[in-house]
Amino acid sequence: MYNPKSKIATEFIDNDEILSTIEYAEENKNNRELISSIIERASDLKGLSHREAALLLECDLEDENEKIFKLAKEIKQKLYGNRIVMFAPLYLSNYCINGCVYCPYHYKNKHISRKKLTQEEIKREVIALQDMGHKRLALETGEDPINNPLEYVLESIKTIYSIHHKNGAIRRVNVNIAATTVENYKKLKDAGIGTYILFQETYNKENYEQLHPTGPKHDYAYHTEAMDRAMEAGIDDVGIGVLYGLNMYRYDFIGLLMHAEHLEASMGVGPHTISVPRIRPADDIDPNTFSNAISDDTFAKIIAVLRVAVPYTGMIVSTRESKAMRERALELGISQISGASSTSVGGYHEKEAEDDNSAQFEVNDNRTLDEVVNWLIELGFIPSFCTACYREGRTGDRFMTLVKAGQIANCCQPNALMTLKEYLEDYASEDTKQKGEILISKELNNIPSEKVREIAENYLKELKDGKRDFRF
Repeated sequence: MYNPKSKIATEFIDNDEILSTIEYAEENKNNRELISSIIERASDLKGLSHREAALLLECDLEDENEKIFKLAKEIKQKLYGNRIVMFAPLYLSNYCINGCVYCPYHYKNKHISRKKLTQEEIKREVIALQDMGHKRLALETGEDPINNPLEYVLESIKTIYSIHHKNGAIRRVNVNIAATTVENYKKLKDAGIGTYILFQETYNKENYEQLHPTGPKHDYAYHTEAMDRAMEAGIDDVGIGVLYGLNMYRYDFIGLLMHAEHLEASMGVGPHTISVPRIRPADDIDPNTFSNAISDDTFAKIIAVLRVAVPYTGMIVSTRESKAMRERALELGISQISGASSTSVGGYHEKEAEDDNSAQFEVNDNRTLDEVVNWLIELGFIPSFCTACYREGRTGDRFMTLVKAGQIANCCQPNALMTLKEYLEDYASEDTKQKGEILISKELNNIPSEKVREIAENYLKELKDGKRDFRF
């Protein structure tokens, strides 16, 4: 039976409950009174249950769907304002012993270029990222205890944090590596990671095991229970997600929310982020071989309902998606995006690496970081390179409490503006700089506290004079 407090994967992700929820949503998808009442209640910013969210996702009533999209936008604006956090992935190695059928890193792929960065090569990659203006990275690596042991990841994190090129610095390293032990998660915590990220790919146990036929990742329970171990080890912020296109999207949408409910019920705080990747072409992977691909309209609705269901959680869309789809997603609740991403090992310093076949997937948005920043500003968003909450200890339940109390604008708004100012001074094109300065002047007025606004204005002046890294 479904038990969100259980530590057993098949109990907090209960197959019968998911199937029952799908049936419930199908039966009530035209129940205007019920749907309208759920939408109205969701405006209290307390979120929805997986069953309520599933019904909104299935809703067939056009006018009610418009209300869902409108509410998603309002929630995003109220809790996160116009801020969009920027990051980039950094691929350390594509050696892997798993047999995942949707990933070109699978061990049977004998023609992919296998690479592992040395610490010196990592330094070159990080400098290239710093010279773009990035301050936040997500480390990626295949699962291979020989080529990619935890010690290698820990050494790499230390290297990344040690590099200060010109005015550049990576201030937050998030980590996306395979499920591991409590002891190893403690080591990652001690290394100063930000968020620990692990995608479930699919919550359907039978399908999961077919998609992961060999290797450590085949163990559904060990993988699904990983976030509990990470949080038991003291990692406050965890990021979850599924890979849409592998399984029926309704099933995985519900499973994702059940996982969030489980973390809230058993660990006291839900996921810090939820990612919504869709399967993309890669070296020997053809998305057309997967029959569960979802349309742009379905994808947009998933994003909107997730924002309504888990209002306090950061939501991420990567360069898997096109410029047009990312623009649509930003309007519906996305709060973090990657920019100028390379999914190749060594793809930032050595641009020719983009032409080899070491990439995990094809990027759909190939713009430079400056082009992305310029685009966001034109759309009225604040590109934020902020890492202040992580470095000030505002993580886990402390961050969520700040958001729920409505005080995030007095921290995140000035921090976003100051990190944007850093970017404008150090890396931006002239056009981006001019547009950014206008945006900063306008957005300063949206800092609620007069005292905070005054301090921020003084910090902005000092940033123009060459000082760096102010934060609230």
